[in-house]
Amino acid sequence: MDRIKVVGRKKLNGEVSASGAKNSALPILFATLLAEGENILTNVPDLADIHSTSNLLKTLGCKVEFKNNRYSIFRPKKIETEAPYDLVRKMRASILCLGPLVAKEKTAKVSLPGGCAIGARPINFHLEALKKLGAKIRLEDGYVFADAEKLIGDKVVFDIPTVGGTENILMAATLARGETVIENAAREPEIMDLADCLTEMGAKIEGAGTSTIRVQGVDQLKPANHKIISDRIEVGTLLISAGLTLGKVKVTNCNPSHLESFLDKLSETGIKITTGKDWIQADASHLKELQPVSITTAPYPGFPTDLQAQFMTLMCVANGTSQIQETIFENRFMHVPELVRMGANIQTNLRLATIIGKKEAFQPATVMATDLRASASLILAGLNADGITRVKRIYHLDRGYEKLENKLTQLGADVIREKDE
Repeated sequence: MDRIKVVGRKKLNGEVSASGAKNSALPILFATLLAEGENILTNVPDLADIHSTSNLLKTLGCKVEFKNNRYSIFRPKKIETEAPYDLVRKMRASILCLGPLVAKEKTAKVSLPGGCAIGARPINFHLEALKKLGAKIRLEDGYVFADAEKLIGDKVVFDIPTVGGTENILMAATLARGETVIENAAREPEIMDLADCLTEMGAKIEGAGTSTIRVQGVDQLKPANHKIISDRIEVGTLLISAGLTLGKVKVTNCNPSHLESFLDKLSETGIKITTGKDWIQADASHLKELQPVSITTAPYPGFPTDLQAQFMTLMCVANGTSQIQETIFENRFMHVPELVRMGANIQTNLRLATIIGKKEAFQPATVMATDLRASASLILAGLNADGITRVKRIYHLDRGYEKLENKLTQLGADVIREKDE
């Protein structure tokens, strides 16, 4: 097993390109199940979750080739309709094959996904939405069985915005008869990217990126040639690294409009933010100290929960007290004990964290990553620490960041991957 070694107190400066978005690539990879023939996807990040998806597509009967961030997925006329437990348990997003399979193949058997370290992610929203379109759903032996001779468009109203639920029903609705209206839909850029890809495949979709999406079902879709959008969470993580090292970092190949809420909060710390058409720069080189800023995570376009841990790390070295309210996941403060081991002063009460910031650097330590974003937050803390920090269990990191250590090194950090004893 690998770990990350960070030698801190190196001021980061320079330019780095963002990778494609994992949370966009995953549903789009499953969308290829909707159309027979060869789909071409570019700017796909090289990540563990992407490889898990690739393996599942192969199990279903697709031919998959991956080289230089380009995926070729050939979907034959006849495929399997069972997503087995051994594959689904590795990645919760595997449930996104359910909608495309039942819409195209009229039947699906998909293992229920396992638990999630950062909290419950129930799939009842997905199942109830598919029922609204006429699918017969039953749960048996740890599997979801879905059948529908033909899905029929209807009005689907989510109690709360759900990214996965919106993606699943959006894909299924493209081949349903008539109109499907999705109310209280998730508005994330990744939803818009999925809708763009489906539109390239021949789907008729209006309103993606708003809370109401309308889909006019079509008889069939065709393969697409689509470029995945940039990973806004990776972009935010890299920009925060500038603040923790009082450096100057420019991230290219990204869309500033995808991060407006985050950039507003980052600028409140005193970091100077400048943007162009496809780049963002964070400049903290003029600062002697960071200002404390409180945040509340919220569905898009609010402050992203996937940047909460990284922003908390930044607030640990701000000059004053800040608070972070986590509204999305109930267990997303698992990085706190590890940051405290590195000298942070953080008090938590359920979903509220109070950070008493200090100008002193983090203390170096050997720490344990508990989830994907926590692993990034600990590496960021190591960049600020006065000494050597080692982050263990970084298989979490490899699920969502494409060679983060290389990008930080490109910016002047002393970060290497090494074997854990």
